[in-house]
Amino acid sequence: MDGTILEKQRFPSPNPAIDLYLITYSSKGLKIKGYLAEPKADGVYDGFLYLRGGIKNVGKVRIGRIIQFASEGFVVMAPFYQGNQGGEGNEDFAGQDRYDAFSAFKMLEQHEKVNPKRIHVFGFSRGGAMALLTALHQPEICSVVSWGGVSDLSLTYVERKDLRKMMKRVIGGTPTKYPERYRWRTPLYQLEKLAAPLLIIHGERDQNVSVEHSYRLEKRVKELGKEVESWYFPQFTHYFPPAENRATVKRLTEWMKLRPQKEKG
Repeated sequence: MDGTILEKQRFPSPNPAIDLYLITYSSKGLKIKGYLAEPKADGVYDGFLYLRGGIKNVGKVRIGRIIQFASEGFVVMAPFYQGNQGGEGNEDFAGQDRYDAFSAFKMLEQHEKVNPKRIHVFGFSRGGAMALLTALHQPEICSVVSWGGVSDLSLTYVERKDLRKMMKRVIGGTPTKYPERYRWRTPLYQLEKLAAPLLIIHGERDQNVSVEHSYRLEKRVKELGKEVESWYFPQFTHYFPPAENRATVKRLTEWMKLRPQKEKG
């Protein structure tokens, strides 16, 4: 069953208050790897699905980042996506690997320390598209955050000449030749189904994922009358300086905790 934990191996945690595990879980018949971080203290916590950016060895899940969010009072699940770090399958840039995120959400729903009505989804960079696709698929998600996030795969192809070869290989061609393949990976065209409140965070000097992705996303969500909040930072690039990064993490987790829980159905 999707989201079932098949293996759970304790991993060294840099925070004595947080347990960290390397897990293997099931997703569409594949074995997927990821990190699971849990506060040691007894209690029921909000769930936090962390969706990384990049592809393959670029943008790998960093333990420090996972622990940072878990330390704010969340059970954090961070999939590596299929084909990575011993997982089965092949990562395909917001294609079939979206199911790794959907299954990780199911895993959090079943976790004994997680309130299943309070699960949040966070995506960074390419993970922004993954987070939005997950929120569209799972309307009971409590909130969704896109930080420096991709919202339009065709725009990424146009902007990132250095990624074109990879995108053609993974997606199967260009946006001109296969517009439907790029459209399927682009949450911008499916936002009618968005039920969760959305927070957008973006540095306006970002050259990895231009702020235009977030402008387009915000505009479309507002046109549809959905709940959205945007934090733009004119001085920052794709990566925030450490102090501002910590402050933004604190602020966004507080924003998450203030969202009302979602009822199923």
